[in-house]
Parts: sequence; C-alpha cells; structure tokens
Amino acid sequence: MSLDNSAAVVTGASSGIGEATAHELASRGAGVALAARSEERLDAIAADLEAEYGTETLVVPTDVRDEAAVEGLIESAVDAFGGLDVLVNNAGLGRGGEVADLSTEEYRAMMDTNVDGVFFATRAALPHLTASDGNLIFVGSFAGQYPRPGNPVYAATKWWLRGFAHSVEGQVGPDGVGVTVVNPTEVRTEFGDEDGDAFAERFDPGEVSEPEEIADAVGFAAAQDHSTVHEIDVYRRDKFEGW
Repeated sequence: MSLDNSAAVVTGASSGIGEATAHELASRGAGVALAARSEERLDAIAADLEAEYGTETLVVPTDVRDEAAVEGLIESAVDAFGGLDVLVNNAGLGRGGEVADLSTEEYRAMMDTNVDGVFFATRAALPHLTASDGNLIFVGSFAGQYPRPGNPVYAATKWWLRGFAHSVEGQVGPDGVGVTVVNPTEVRTEFGDEDGDAFAERFDPGEVSEPEEIADAVGFAAAQDHSTVHEIDVYRRDKFEGW
C-alpha cells in the first residue's frame, strides 16, 4: 500500500504519535510536511526521514491555535509538493484534574488546540484533498468514546473531534475524500507530562501501545485510494478488564 508521489501534512509531528506517523508515511513513499511549534526538533526529524527513506520533507513551525499559521502550513505544503493527499490531524493537548479546579487558561488551551486547531487545518486542507481524492485522518482517543472522569474537558474535545470527523465524512465522502478516526488508549509518549506524569514514564514497554502501532493504523488509512477506513480503535488488551 504505497504512498509514492503523495504529499502529507502531519500536525504535532515533533514527538510521539506524530513523529512515528511521519516515519510511517515517509516509509511508504510520501513527501511529508512536519508541523509543530519546535522548529529544532522538526529539523532533526526531517533530516532522519530524508536519510532513512530518501523522501522529500518540509518543516513548517506551526501553532495550530493560530488560524493564519495553519492556513500558511497548508499553502506551504501545497506549494512545495504540488498538492496535498493526506492530512493527519494529530496535534493535541490534555489536562487532567477536577473540573472545579481547572483554570480557564487550561480549559482554553485544550479547546483552542483540540477543537479550533483541528477545524482550522481541516478547513484549509479540504479543497486540496477533494482535488486529489485524498485522505483526512484524525487522531482521536478512547476518551472520545467513553466517559473519562479523570479529564472531562479533554474527553469532551475528543468527543467533538470524533463527531466533527464523521460529519465531515458524510459531507465530503461523495466528493471522493476518505475520512478516518484512529482511537488509541494509552500510548507510551510524552502525553501527560504537563501534569508531571508522562505516559512514557508511567508505563513500561509492552504494557500499553507504542507510537508506532498508532502510526501503522494511520498509514493504513492514508494509503486507501477508494474505500474509507471509517474508524480504527487501537486499545491496550487489558483495557476492559473489570468493566
């Protein structure tokens, strides 16, 4: 399932699932535009992709909360690659804790990143994905399917993402755009480090999913050229123990 001569944009590409996804898409032959706030980290990843896969890369430092920056990201990718075939909406932010203790700043940060950022990128990319019969992929979450008492606002943003994605799917599917939501449970990444307990530190190797497993699911969806992979759940095997 090759992506030769395809162009992809990955948001949140500087670490974790985003970095693994960039490797996965490049390994399938795609040119990859890497978007995140850390330019230094993106430059290092781009160099790795070019050395390992011989693929073309583009580094576009981007804060997805900035509407103009996101529009510039998509325009830069289209200009560099001659079009756009895949958008991976991966950038996300989580904050845990009691709702009564959650600051407005923390609330806004999650909403601006997980909701507005996804909307901005999707809106900017859709005309190009329609032109290419491309694939629009959202990295969702188990938290977008089941109640998450530990972080209700984060969960709500992922419920929004999932509802938005599938509604967009109904709207643009007839135009030839594939839309997929990939839902991980816990993944060994830096996620959660804002609260002092990143998943990479909390879980041992093999205990939960690795970023590459989620990236593999994204790559499978991105390589579809006719059908839509509607939704992929990638859960740790003991997730429902005791339910």
